[in-house]
Amino acid sequence: MLGFGRRRPVSERRASGETERIFHEIEQTFRVTGINLEFRTLAGFDKLFPVLWEEAFLNVETLAFEEGADHLRAEAVQVARALGRPGALEAVDLGESERFRLRALLALYHYVNPKLLLFTSALSLALRGVGLGAGVDERATEESLVRGVPPAMHPMEMVDEEPDDPRLRAIFDDIRRTLDLPSVNSDYRSLALFPDYLAEAWPRLKSLVGSARYQQGAAELRATARTLAKRLPYPIALSRARIERLGEDPDALARALDEFERILPALIVNVARLALDFEPPERLERSPFPAATRPAVHFTEETAE
Repeated sequence: MLGFGRRRPVSERRASGETERIFHEIEQTFRVTGINLEFRTLAGFDKLFPVLWEEAFLNVETLAFEEGADHLRAEAVQVARALGRPGALEAVDLGESERFRLRALLALYHYVNPKLLLFTSALSLALRGVGLGAGVDERATEESLVRGVPPAMHPMEMVDEEPDDPRLRAIFDDIRRTLDLPSVNSDYRSLALFPDYLAEAWPRLKSLVGSARYQQGAAELRATARTLAKRLPYPIALSRARIERLGEDPDALARALDEFERILPALIVNVARLALDFEPPERLERSPFPAATRPAVHFTEETAE
């Protein structure tokens, strides 16, 4: 197990200074209520993290990025549909309020995970010297997303990765072993707020993890993400030499990005499968939080004056 480049994730609650500022910008630009494990891990590259964000955030604000994530989300729903609805929701006795919260948490991750995969693929390609900007639509640079967390999005709440509940500890251990994870993803930790549900849902997800259809669907999703990342409009200057000049290890960063590129497609499919218990696939193919756009501002010497 690679351990995400052996960097300890930075807790969102303990972030300070430049990292705290960037975490806030990520929430506003990604339009999300919390900081996922990937960003907490990348923040462990403390000398490099500000540069990573500075290089990448222009693409994150573009319509091309949002539409690319929408494409990945719709593709994942088709994979999930072929795998079948898990039926975990019917197996537990949840009240109306609990069902509402669970549905909202799934919508949160169903929205943000495809964006994380596209972001990761873009960084990974840039690190390997692959340029972005192939086949860019003119709209990609003429419009940008309106920043801000959607008002209806559920807070990114989750249990501790080492919970007191022995049943949850056993489930988390099984998730780490089965998916070869050094850390339990935020998604599963949020689902653990409903332990009876997670106890039903995880075995139903686990039963298909090794299937050829599941593995092929995740691999195709990863390939699609790389194709879409190449079409993002703005270059990312992330050479190995630049990383070394900053005093960081490019191989450690490459390992961390490779791990997230491996993990995220399967996670996206798993969340889509669970969401099928709540929504028809036709609705899940659409963004749960459609983004408004505004004319892009291009900074030049004239605008600076």
